[in-house]
Amino acid sequence: MPDVFGLLWGTVTLRPYVFAFLVVYIVAGCAHIGWRKTLIFIPAGYVLAWISEFSSIHWGFPYGDYFYIPTTIDRELWVFGVPFMDSLSYVFLSYCSYSLAVFLMSPLTLSSGCPVVHESPSVRRSFPVLVLGAFLFTMLDVIIDPVALLGERWFLGKIYGYRQAGFYFGIPMSNFGGWVLVGAVLVGAQQWLDRLISPDPVRPSSSLASLWMRFLGPILYFSVMIFNIAVTFRIQEYLLGFVDLMLFFSLVIMMFFFTWFKIRHPAPVLAPF
Repeated sequence: MPDVFGLLWGTVTLRPYVFAFLVVYIVAGCAHIGWRKTLIFIPAGYVLAWISEFSSIHWGFPYGDYFYIPTTIDRELWVFGVPFMDSLSYVFLSYCSYSLAVFLMSPLTLSSGCPVVHESPSVRRSFPVLVLGAFLFTMLDVIIDPVALLGERWFLGKIYGYRQAGFYFGIPMSNFGGWVLVGAVLVGAQQWLDRLISPDPVRPSSSLASLWMRFLGPILYFSVMIFNIAVTFRIQEYLLGFVDLMLFFSLVIMMFFFTWFKIRHPAPVLAPF
């Protein structure tokens, strides 16, 4: 009988950055979508992510034909051939993508020089948020996966590989297609939870404190990117690092101009339902 609790503790000590991001997700989610949805999505998102990975390592769908290397199976928790921390990371990766998509799709105005986010159920549950959230989720993987594939050169370790090297720094295009699909499923699951648990709209974020809390999700999104870009430069993969920086600044510029345009051309703020 394996020592599950010992392996789980080993997972925490071996992958502290994963659990640091998870803590930020819990704080951000509780402030943004409420504690019930935040906590329920941890097991729900984990199970959906695990199914996608288990399916892919056995049948090549949805990410393509890849495999895990159980080099740390005696040091951290694995669940039927999939590292526990890997599927768990999908929870905060999908939430911060969803949170950023909701922010970008919500009307924005200025009140006494302070931006006010007019978030509503209709925005959170909308199809544009689903599509944008899946896209943002995939963009995270475009930065994460190539450096994760080089895990033997940093503290991640060599834990997975592809049977056939792909075009994008060793990553096949099928992997990104899988992330689009799974991203849509995970964002859709958050939208479903929003319908199921809390029909009440989020109050406009007008105070600096509430605005800061509302930005935790988008901040988490870009923090994950910065973490992986820093690792990429640390292992001296400069070409990959500069490509990542181009993607990063493209998203930052897109977010800036999108926000600026919304402030300059505010959309009508609909009454919550």
